[in-house]
Amino acid sequence: MMLPTTGAAPLILTLGLDEASTHFFNELRQRHFPPERNFLAAHLTLFHHLPGSQQAPIEQVLAASGKVQPPLALHVAGVQFLGQGVAYGLKSEALETLHQDLQRQWWPQLTPQDQQRRRPHVTVQNKVRPEVARALHEELTASFVPFEAMGTAFHLWAYRNGPWEWLRTFPFVG
Repeated sequence: MMLPTTGAAPLILTLGLDEASTHFFNELRQRHFPPERNFLAAHLTLFHHLPGSQQAPIEQVLAASGKVQPPLALHVAGVQFLGQGVAYGLKSEALETLHQDLQRQWWPQLTPQDQQRRRPHVTVQNKVRPEVARALHEELTASFVPFEAMGTAFHLWAYRNGPWEWLRTFPFVG
């Protein structure tokens, strides 16, 4: 059963990345993301729509989890064509386990999109013509070498029908 939001802005939960990976993905976003749509730094979305009315209990879960969660090893496995954009796909059993644990805790409040298995990725281009996306995909794939990244924190955001509003960061210190 979905709890009513009572007018509170929906919450978005993302995974913070290590400084080097963040720089790498942000540089690509600056070059390839349409400037009129590029309001955010590179990010990996964990949940797209958590109920804003439940912000306090959600923050309690994230704070407790962050205290015991060590940084997550992430394998940047390849370049993905999204139809109208390009992303880098990431793999991590630890991230999958963490995401499933949060899903179980919040299941009754999740939208169908957030109840699905997560396919972790960082989008570096979106909302462009398919031929533009395909060209970038081919370019990035030709020089791609898999690499490792680290998930370092949860970032909680409010979605207010436009740019996201950062609310709080929960570092992984476990």
